[in-house]
Amino acid sequence: MEIFDQSPLDMIKTVLNRREEENLSPVAVLSSTCLRREYEEPRDLGYRQEFSLDVDRILHSMAYTRYIDKTQVFYLIRNDHITHRVLHVQLVSKVARTIGRFLGLNEDLIEAVSLGHDIGHTPFGHDGEKFLSELCESAGIGSFSHNVQSVQFLDKVERKGKGWNLSLQTLDGILCHDGEIHNDRLKPERAKNFRTLEDEMGMKKKDPSIQLIPMTLEGCVVRMADTISYIGRDIEDAIRLGVINRKDLPGDSVRVLGNTNGTIVYNLVTDIIKTSFRNIYVAFSPEVSESLKRLKAFNLERIYMNEKIKKHTNRIRDLFKLLFERYLDDLEKEKTGSAIFKNFLKDISEDYMTNHKKEEIVRDFIAGMTDQYFLRQCPESLRPVPESG
Repeated sequence: MEIFDQSPLDMIKTVLNRREEENLSPVAVLSSTCLRREYEEPRDLGYRQEFSLDVDRILHSMAYTRYIDKTQVFYLIRNDHITHRVLHVQLVSKVARTIGRFLGLNEDLIEAVSLGHDIGHTPFGHDGEKFLSELCESAGIGSFSHNVQSVQFLDKVERKGKGWNLSLQTLDGILCHDGEIHNDRLKPERAKNFRTLEDEMGMKKKDPSIQLIPMTLEGCVVRMADTISYIGRDIEDAIRLGVINRKDLPGDSVRVLGNTNGTIVYNLVTDIIKTSFRNIYVAFSPEVSESLKRLKAFNLERIYMNEKIKKHTNRIRDLFKLLFERYLDDLEKEKTGSAIFKNFLKDISEDYMTNHKKEEIVRDFIAGMTDQYFLRQCPESLRPVPESG
């Protein structure tokens, strides 16, 4: 069909697709190569390009809405300026799209992966993830990883179990983001399909330490941007709460990257662009990579493992166990008045119920909770009290 035989909106979409072919890097992912589990007719997708559609679907998901009260690092703190997940994913999106623009990559795909990458995070951040993983392993359903759960939510839980039919490229980038792993260079493993996605999710459940590599350069950029977005921001939050002082930062890292979030982000982004431009990989230079590695080690020791922010750890672990056992009992005894029936399983698809064990249903329900909703499910006498920070 000639372009001029199309409707105005279809014509614009065709022009945008052609513009990608002409202007994006040869290693970028084109919207026209998008792969979905279920084929959707172009007319059903409307005038939006494929990965832009993924962005919209993620933004309108129930799980995205719950980012607003999901812990990043510091929980049970009364301070309106401490980072939560909703801000973190927006920062990742901005940083990653900036890098992608200078490298000639698909910014829609980058945005989709960025906004969706932490959808599967539990309440109370990585501590909650650890506690839920212990319970899942004891229940015989494998370990819990938030990146696997992100795909689970978007693909199998959202829309009452129908999922959003997101693209393979988006789901793969979300699964493989692993921002906690330090990489000085990432080269995509392009030969993947939906079977690969399922296999890699299974591998991650069996061995959470296994490193998965994104299938696209866009996914690799998001993985690097994840680290860039949290490393300096967590430092600023820790300083604001009196956990560390700016003078505590390692001198070798400060000399290369700076000692504020703004300078750290700028120097890391600039280095990636310079090192990766016109290459088939995304990378930091050796000096910057080592400086970042030292800074991550500092954050782990002085912030993430700091006893000052672990006051409620044992209480939160006990509450995870309490809720997991309660909801599992509610399912087994078919207590339809339980929150898991009223607020999660109501009108859920038959397909979801058929393909999930009771323990997996409990996992999905708890993982999707916000911090405050989680606490409201617990006996008031057992709830930890937030502190001013």
